[in-house]
Amino acid sequence: MSTPRSQARTPPAALVMFGASGDLATRKLLPALASLVGNGSLSDGMVVVGVARSKWSDDEFRDHCLQAVPNAKPAWAEIVKRFRYVSGNYDHDATFLRISEILQELDIPDGFGGTAGNRLFYLATIPSLFGEVARGLARHGLNRPGVGGKFARLVIEKPFGRDLETAEALDETLHECFDESQIYRIDHYMGKETVQNVLALRFANSIFEPVWNRRYVGHVHVTVAESLGVDHRGSFYESAGALRDIVQNHVMQVLALTLMEPSATMDPTSIRDEKVKLLRSVMPPRIDEVETAVVRAQYTAGTIDGQPVPGYREEAGVDPQSTTETFVAMRLSVDNWRWAGVPVFIRTGKRLAKRSTEVVMVFQRPPHLPFAGKLVRGLQPNALILRIQPDEGISLRFGAKVPGGDYRVRTVAMDFSYKDAFGTDPPEAYERLLLDAINGDPTLFIRTDEVEQAWRLLEPIQDAFVEGYPHLSHYGAGTWGPLEAARLLEPDGYEWVNP
Repeated sequence: MSTPRSQARTPPAALVMFGASGDLATRKLLPALASLVGNGSLSDGMVVVGVARSKWSDDEFRDHCLQAVPNAKPAWAEIVKRFRYVSGNYDHDATFLRISEILQELDIPDGFGGTAGNRLFYLATIPSLFGEVARGLARHGLNRPGVGGKFARLVIEKPFGRDLETAEALDETLHECFDESQIYRIDHYMGKETVQNVLALRFANSIFEPVWNRRYVGHVHVTVAESLGVDHRGSFYESAGALRDIVQNHVMQVLALTLMEPSATMDPTSIRDEKVKLLRSVMPPRIDEVETAVVRAQYTAGTIDGQPVPGYREEAGVDPQSTTETFVAMRLSVDNWRWAGVPVFIRTGKRLAKRSTEVVMVFQRPPHLPFAGKLVRGLQPNALILRIQPDEGISLRFGAKVPGGDYRVRTVAMDFSYKDAFGTDPPEAYERLLLDAINGDPTLFIRTDEVEQAWRLLEPIQDAFVEGYPHLSHYGAGTWGPLEAARLLEPDGYEWVNP
């Protein structure tokens, strides 16, 4: 989140970035840091220590940081001069000994100030290395602050395991090395302004609170659509699939914020407690219901933005006989007082018609329409649409009279756009999340019981996929998914609200 210069800066700290030469660090983390430096959010004592296998010197790493953010403000080039680099394997003690030596050097104040013994370790590596790096840090005492320091924190990226068993095993390893209060699990969706605005919309506006329940809401949709395919990540995606890659984390986090009960306060513990309570109330289909309540599919060749694109099985790194799903849709229910009886439909997929993430609250129809049928032909139910990306904003869909002599009513929309209202695009998610991690605010990070409950919800569906059901459908790239996804809603008389 962009922070005015008048606001207090972060405490001094060393950000130790494992995987510093990789894609995530280059595309997301370094630009986010440069933006925070440019708007004056970071302390002068903030320093990055890059760690990777690439055989770079300090100067080569600094050049990499400058090239990663070519249009950064001059302050970025100034702070990069202090960055350090460690080349080494993540399972070698020599690597961690060198990190320790550099951190001790950086703690000592110089012309810019020191890092004051504070450490933030960011694991931008492949997930299989999370435990190895955590153990290495603990072996060398780096799981504790340096002399005079106040914190040592560990930030890890999703995926948090491949299923409940591996998630629990990862947490056991992490908790042997760090306290839960030191662990910050990142889901970048939680850093998006529109996701956070769900709380403001719900709890700062009295016009919405009374209708945010089963009495007025007919059903809820969550869509996470991507127009891109798997690109160079084919081999990774073969072991993941849409269920693990998107549903377990992004979808469940957005769903929890949208449907949770009001928290007593806005403190991190209260908010995360309510999210976990909501997830515990979600009722996934039983394994014998998966065939009718879940759709899985895979994209075939098609057209995106007028350009032909290959099918999933033709992508590099993908098995030509692959049965990995690139699309999942399902019906869920929530067994609590607020949402009992309200169906919740979720879907996610690659190579869909457009990139869009939305939450749609579709309200029940009025019990009686006094207008003749032809005058309201095509009138859709009221809906509140939360656009999370790419056109961040909120839309309220309602009926209005068409100008003219007839009393004809049709659906119109009242739109709020972040860019139009505030004169700027929302900041990148990683800016907010990095800032919160340095400041020690865990509100938008994922707690261990949240992770495990999300995996627990999906276990019967994962088991069914392994057994080969529901059958694998197909859809052409550039469409909104297979016909089976539309049929999922038909028994209730609903249809998907496409962006």
